Amino acid sequence: MTQASDRNLNLWPIGNCQASALVDDQARFVWACLPRVDGDPLFPALIDDTPFDDEEKAGGFWAIELEGCTSVSQRYLRNSPVLITRKTDDHGSAIDIIDFAPRYRGKGRIYRPNAFVRIVRAVSGSPRIRVRLRPASGWNIDKVDRSYGSNHICYAIDAMPMRLSTNAPIGLVSQENAFRVERDMYFFLGPDESFSEAIEPALEKMLDDTLGEWRGWVRGLATPPEYQEAVIRAAITLKLCQHEDTGAIVAALTTSIPEHADSGRNWDYRYCWVRDAYYTVEALNRIGALDVLESYLEYLRNIVDSSKTGDVQPLYDVRGNARLEEGEAHALGGYRGMGPVRVGNAAYSQKQHDAYGQIVLSSVQAFIDHRLMRMSGVEDFESLEKVGDRAFELYDQPDAGLWELRTKSHVHTYSAMMCWAACDRLASAARELGLPDRASHWRTRAEAMKKRIEDAAWREDTQAFSATFDGDMRDASLLQMVDLRFVTGDDARFQGTLGALEKALRRGDHMLRYDSEDDFGTPETAFTVCTFWLIEALAKSGREEEAKRLFSDMLGRRTPAGLLSEDIDPVSGELWGNYPQTYSLVGIINCAVLLSKPWSDYR
Repeated sequence: MTQASDRNLNLWPIGNCQASALVDDQARFVWACLPRVDGDPLFPALIDDTPFDDEEKAGGFWAIELEGCTSVSQRYLRNSPVLITRKTDDHGSAIDIIDFAPRYRGKGRIYRPNAFVRIVRAVSGSPRIRVRLRPASGWNIDKVDRSYGSNHICYAIDAMPMRLSTNAPIGLVSQENAFRVERDMYFFLGPDESFSEAIEPALEKMLDDTLGEWRGWVRGLATPPEYQEAVIRAAITLKLCQHEDTGAIVAALTTSIPEHADSGRNWDYRYCWVRDAYYTVEALNRIGALDVLESYLEYLRNIVDSSKTGDVQPLYDVRGNARLEEGEAHALGGYRGMGPVRVGNAAYSQKQHDAYGQIVLSSVQAFIDHRLMRMSGVEDFESLEKVGDRAFELYDQPDAGLWELRTKSHVHTYSAMMCWAACDRLASAARELGLPDRASHWRTRAEAMKKRIEDAAWREDTQAFSATFDGDMRDASLLQMVDLRFVTGDDARFQGTLGALEKALRRGDHMLRYDSEDDFGTPETAFTVCTFWLIEALAKSGREEEAKRLFSDMLGRRTPAGLLSEDIDPVSGELWGNYPQTYSLVGIINCAVLLSKPWSDYR
């Protein structure tokens, strides 16, 4: 019997910026939610500890199994999130399974339904398959009532009733009986509506149109000449993490994948963190994906407008709702049986002052970039000034910090620097808008803040900046000082800080977030984006060859899908934490852009 412990993060995301799913290394759908990424699970097997071959399993996956299967290989079709899995049996018969979520332009809009398409093609021999479609309804994994038609099965799912339309034998699919693949088989799982067209040509056209849409989007990316494959895959996956209806960008597609074994550090990341989204749009801006920025700015403007005082939360759901009450789904055993499974995230109620800087930094490009469909103006600037006022008021006050400590608070240097950056960039925006008085106002504030931060965070005895205004703590977030333009890479103070951070936090080729004890003990795994921050810092401080070596090593840590999760065990190299993690994919893009040769070297 297949054990829950066999689950891993060798997962292949598919999606259309509305619906998304994770497909495992046996071509099973093991994770998807309805009707949004932060909704109820449709396929929660990834975080359930019931074996897949348990015939009494109520729900949670969608498998297409080949009888006598001896080998499986997987790849994405070029420049797309369309997945093709080849399965071969012990007689040499083989099938291809093509998985995607439809996404293409039509009738003046993007068609991106809450739907998934699976196409099974016989490649050789006489393959026999078994289809096991066992959706869940809600976090309790109750058995789902079904009804049948001549070419469809309806599933009474609370979040959104669904229908499977197919040309496969309905009776055999419903009973999970094996049958021979003698023609291409088509499966469309979507809203409980009639499929009005002939399914075979309709799904083939959806496949062609979806491939064309994604390849057109990739064609517009300004990728660096080196590391192109890695950058394109990271960019596509970051795009999949945007809920296009509102513009929100989620931190990851999953919940409750632990940061390391039995750690209890199991968090729900299916929400829009202002911080994570800032890093995402910054990375995608570097390669010209302005559509993600434009959609996200709409989301941000609504967040800022809803705050009459300028106060902002660290995170919101994808529709901009503020309350994300945290609870546990007790019916699910957790990833590899390592619960709890958490739904919601209590961090929404925390004070994380760096969010003020990230809102302004995400927004300031719209004041100067003439490529945008809608540039920002004076009215937008005046709205952002409320955020800047809060940044100035709070920059030297205690908060939970970017690592979201639940029982401790400090005046975090990273948060203070982000607040400084908010005021500094507001001064730049005011200058662009021809508002000299406001530019002077924000410049004066920024200068005062910078002096205060330098005085409070610098430690003369260690010749390094501390992560907090009190004590002398080490935190990898200080590596962001150069990227924020708080200091330059050749500044002796940064060089001293970099050396201190390496000594305290570097574990071989990986970086911890911090090495001090937190609410759950001492961290054991390296936080992937911190390693990328180290790579950037090394390159910007003159250690480029070392930076390239570390980057090459990190690219080798990716899953077969070309992706990374939140954490890496620095000893075993195993991936942990929610997946795919936007932070980590951002690191791939930023380092590739920084370390690549220019295109002119190839001409």
